Amino acid sequence: MFTGLIEATGRVLSLESRGEQARLTIANPFVGEITLGESIAVNGCCLTVSACDESTTSFDVLNQTLKVTSLGALETSNLVNLERALPLNGRLGGHFVQGHVDDTGEILELSMHGQDHRYEVSLSPDIYRYCIPKGSLAVDGISLTIAELNRDSAVFWITPHTIQATNLHSARTGQRVNLEADLLAKHVESLMAK
Repeated sequence: MFTGLIEATGRVLSLESRGEQARLTIANPFVGEITLGESIAVNGCCLTVSACDESTTSFDVLNQTLKVTSLGALETSNLVNLERALPLNGRLGGHFVQGHVDDTGEILELSMHGQDHRYEVSLSPDIYRYCIPKGSLAVDGISLTIAELNRDSAVFWITPHTIQATNLHSARTGQRVNLEADLLAKHVESLMAK
């Protein structure tokens, strides 16, 4: 379980194909604080640490994960958002994020308006049905509040701190992003269907 509050960004060192799987290796600023088998959200996708040394962390990325997330499009030197799992005594500052990517979207706009940034991301019907204005959506692992909900996109207003503390300062229009809908909305839908 994660919160959507990004701890740090890491730089992709390699995404090595291993048949239908891949090995993702990143330069990780908190590598000295993690252990093998630990869960880390990488751009909002929960991955298990499979190897680490004094400066890098590696993850084995399954074929299914490559299919349903944007991780397969990562290139050397890309920045990724990193968050360690929420400890039992931790504060929940964002919203409950599982690290289970529901779908991907595309950055439609990332523009500056004074100090703030307008960030618009496309939504598929599968994600849209879980979204409400002022509700939460995890975009590349970042817990964001939906400011405006359009027929096929969501608009967020991003503070300067979030731009600098995440990979958003290097994001570009047209880029694919991982989307995870609000856990509570998915549970309500499941309960109502029964």
